[in-house]
Amino acid sequence: MRCVRSCVRIVPLFLTFVLAFGEAGSPGPVISTETGTTPPAMVIGFVGGFVKHDDRVHSTVQVVEHLRNEYPAGVYVQSFANRHRDRAYKEVVRRLDGNRDGKLSAEEKQQARIIIFGHSWGASETVSLARQLQRDGIPVLLTVQVDSVAKIGQNDAVIPANVEEAANFYQPDGIVHGRSQIRAADPARTEILGNFRLDYKANPISCEGYPWFDRFLVKAHTEIECDPKVWSQVESLIYSKLSPEARNTASR
Repeated sequence: MRCVRSCVRIVPLFLTFVLAFGEAGSPGPVISTETGTTPPAMVIGFVGGFVKHDDRVHSTVQVVEHLRNEYPAGVYVQSFANRHRDRAYKEVVRRLDGNRDGKLSAEEKQQARIIIFGHSWGASETVSLARQLQRDGIPVLLTVQVDSVAKIGQNDAVIPANVEEAANFYQPDGIVHGRSQIRAADPARTEILGNFRLDYKANPISCEGYPWFDRFLVKAHTEIECDPKVWSQVESLIYSKLSPEARNTASR
């Protein structure tokens, strides 16, 4: 019995280490092409745990790469480690500051076309960045959370009123699992597109390339992250907020 009680105490600490394993990098060079004085649409993706911002195994990074291929001009796309929210915020503000005077006018703020998405702790940072932008009066077109796990001191359940639309994908199984419901702080200003539940007990997925501790200790949490159907829906939601003309032009 003493062994059982010790294991119960140790497992949550070990799982915290699992989520935090592997971070070392910082955001890489910006890849975007800007034309004219109107700031480009911006897509910010936050990876979960302490995953490197450019680890291509992870679906958040893959979505960023797909978007860059589809929109090589007119859209700024970047993935960030979730602990680098301040870097993401500063980059958004810098890009909105069209006249480079170091402050945002009301017009510059209203020109914002921002989309934020993420997985796990990255989903929690998605809401936190949107809330940070709200304090500056900057609107957000869309937030997407995938198996959102709130960080200490953060509220990933209530979507701030500066967000136009929000979606939540989650699975309910395992010690680490996503928030089952998000709601709008102001339903008149924010549309919740849905809280979409996934069941990996009934429909398991093999996540090749992921570390063994992810695949076995936080199995379902990892499965939603490597589920191509989920991320295809995430991409579709993002595409719906971007200019189809720009995408077609880029694909020629």
